[in-house]
Amino acid sequence: MIVPNPILGTGFHAIGGVAASSCYTPEKKVKQWSWGTFWLVQALFAWIIVPLLAGVFTVPGFFDILRATSSKVIWGAFLFGAIYGFGGMSFGLAIKKIGFSLTYTIAIGLSAVIGTLVPLFINGTFESYFSQHGSGIIAFGMILSIVGVTISGWAGFKKEEDLKQLQGNNNQFKMFSGMLLAIVGGVLSAVFNISLEFGQPIADLAAERGAGIFEQNAKMIVSTAGCFATNLVWFLIAGIKHKTLKEFTAKSGIPTIQRLKNFGWSALAGTLWFGQFFFYGLGHVRMGKFQFISWVLHMSMLIFFSYIVGVLLKEWKQVSKGTSILLICGLVILVASFVIMTWGSVIGNG
Repeated sequence: MIVPNPILGTGFHAIGGVAASSCYTPEKKVKQWSWGTFWLVQALFAWIIVPLLAGVFTVPGFFDILRATSSKVIWGAFLFGAIYGFGGMSFGLAIKKIGFSLTYTIAIGLSAVIGTLVPLFINGTFESYFSQHGSGIIAFGMILSIVGVTISGWAGFKKEEDLKQLQGNNNQFKMFSGMLLAIVGGVLSAVFNISLEFGQPIADLAAERGAGIFEQNAKMIVSTAGCFATNLVWFLIAGIKHKTLKEFTAKSGIPTIQRLKNFGWSALAGTLWFGQFFFYGLGHVRMGKFQFISWVLHMSMLIFFSYIVGVLLKEWKQVSKGTSILLICGLVILVASFVIMTWGSVIGNG
């Protein structure tokens, strides 16, 4: 039996947040490839190769567990994962339009709330979870995280105004279309958590068979395979239509060394994407009877570190002092929410 340790669990969620908030930065190193070509390779690693390897090397009897799981669980997790696949596409396109920081704020903020509360209502456990000792503190931390996300999003809108004043018509920051894509990505990202919840019996069976702290890796491949199926069909059709699939071959005229570099950077992006859920799983199992807060805690971590990445990438270099102060306030509130939710979990599991 895994001993609850919410502080350690929060630490693992933070590591996952770092991986998630930086997973699309390697795309900036990809040259002479269309965005769709990059996306296909990163999707292959994020949703098939790396989760499959994680399952095989960390879960005893991995394939036997999948064979022993009911088809209802497998197909449910797969189909919800396939729905999320459209969210992944929208998320990636939103980053190109409004940057890392704001995309993560809008999309992951929505995902945090929807992905946490909807499974509780579906399972009928909302009232029981929020009547336990320490649940009031956790609820306050969750509300505080939403406030932090809202303030950070407000800073994003202020950023757009600042850039318009500085750059005029040359401003490439496209808030409206980017925001719509981020909203779609956020709503469908929450569906991925529903997919993971649907696949929980797979993790439970893995735990019974000795998977220990890696039990969550058993169910991951089912959900991510659904993501990949959607993206594979979409981008193969797009690749044929726009004749970009040749970018994988010498017929494109792209030097072999550049194609290999592109493949490597894209593979790194996909590996980092899965890294978030590898550490999510390690954190999730240590949250004790308050495992349901893992999603909102993890998503809040993503938002926090995405702003750090955005600052490092100089996305906020030209904003006004007022916008910078607003951003700092949002980040401080997010950090406070992490501490409060973790504190509530420690008290509740004490």
